[in-house]
Amino acid sequence: MKKKIGISLTEASAPNYQHWFTPAELGEDLELVILSYIDDNVEDIPRCDGFVLTGGVDVLPSYYGGSTPYPHQPSHFSPERDAFEKKIYEYSQQQHIPVLGICRGLQYINILEGGKVYEDIGEAANNIHKKDTADKIHDVTIRENTLLHSITGVTSGQVNSAHHQAIHPGHLGRNLMISATSTDNIIEGIEFEDKTDKAFMLCVQWHPERMPNKETNPLSQKIKAQFIQAVRNH
Repeated sequence: MKKKIGISLTEASAPNYQHWFTPAELGEDLELVILSYIDDNVEDIPRCDGFVLTGGVDVLPSYYGGSTPYPHQPSHFSPERDAFEKKIYEYSQQQHIPVLGICRGLQYINILEGGKVYEDIGEAANNIHKKDTADKIHDVTIRENTLLHSITGVTSGQVNSAHHQAIHPGHLGRNLMISATSTDNIIEGIEFEDKTDKAFMLCVQWHPERMPNKETNPLSQKIKAQFIQAVRNH
């Protein structure tokens, strides 16, 4: 029986996540499953050996004690998605299953671990990070002695950016540490601080599934390869 990577359904650019995992990488032993808050296919969650929490619409502010309205607030939230992905993450931690969080996924994991995000990072930061007609491109610094550094083998690089919210550095979630930051001090990566008795868990604020040169950029390709290996080893 093939092992399954569960990808949470997103409102935006959903096919990018599926296409990121090539047939050659999945081989004969892995397959993708879409975990859909629309279909509410919760029965597929325990069938998965790895999870990708994707980007998308802002998390409902009540989850982190935020307030509305705020700049660039979406026209609608998705409480059904928030509730569905909470089930995914909680199951992953109960069963020690690898997790990769991307953009909203990073923010939501921080929230689910008791942390907070900025409702909006402000116009100066938005000029660097918020998507316009295309993703923004900017530099990041990778902190040494982190899982992210050991995986990528780099201390800096360029990433793509498409967000107007970010983790509040004064409100990191339980047992989380910062693994990467941008030049303007936006948190770009998190992981568990104490990894004892924890499965693979890595979160990035950028979009490795659609970044330029993703096939050769270690901040995409090596992260994906390590996640796939963690799923195979599960």
